[in-house]
Amino acid sequence: MSTFQFYANAQTEFQPPLIANDNAFLGDVFSSQDHSPETPISAGFYRLAPGPDLVYTYTYDEMKIIVDGDFQISQPDEKAEGGVKSVDAKRGDVFFFPKGAVITFKTREGGLAWYCGQRKRDGA
Repeated sequence: MSTFQFYANAQTEFQPPLIANDNAFLGDVFSSQDHSPETPISAGFYRLAPGPDLVYTYTYDEMKIIVDGDFQISQPDEKAEGGVKSVDAKRGDVFFFPKGAVITFKTREGGLAWYCGQRKRDGA
């Protein structure tokens, strides 16, 4: 029988590991990889502290919701004014990043986001 999983106070207690520069942290809290190995999804927290921008190329589809702080999220887009699509993201904003998207993440004060991506555990 399959049962649900639970991580109490994950938003404040889970500490994602450093993934880039000295200010970008990302870690999966849960993954369906063991339950659905052919079509896994993985979810967790992404934290960016002030410092260098993070430029990331998605190799999978991902949804992200901003849970705290601020992000400036941008992407090259020849249809957008100035050739760049950009959003000043804040708590409660939701994003979809399709496979192949090249996204730049910046922050003024620091930000925390929850993500869910169609990929294996720790495959970001």
